[in-house]
Amino acid sequence: MPRSHRPFTLQQAMSHAPGLARLAELTQASNSRMRTIEPLIPAMLRPAVRPGPLDGEAWCLLVDSTAVAAKLRQLLPAFEAHLRTKGWPNAKIRLKVHLAQARRTA
Repeated sequence: MPRSHRPFTLQQAMSHAPGLARLAELTQASNSRMRTIEPLIPAMLRPAVRPGPLDGEAWCLLVDSTAVAAKLRQLLPAFEAHLRTKGWPNAKIRLKVHLAQARRTA
């Protein structure tokens, strides 16, 4: 079968690749959770926190340093409670220090 070199939209690609559609869905869910808790993150720490993957019931926040992780660890109960009030009843958050990103921007 000859290949077509016509451009196509992301939606068209997702309709032909269920794995890609699932990845887009998980990314959207992660970003939605981030928008929900972002106001609760201290302003000085926001640039150091990014939404990470959803893994089953747990959601991962990627942070730039162990210092940021230590501060956010204190706030996790508030984040999780806020997510529960917004419709995620089993909101469990994990923190992952992502040093590679921090090194690239330094």
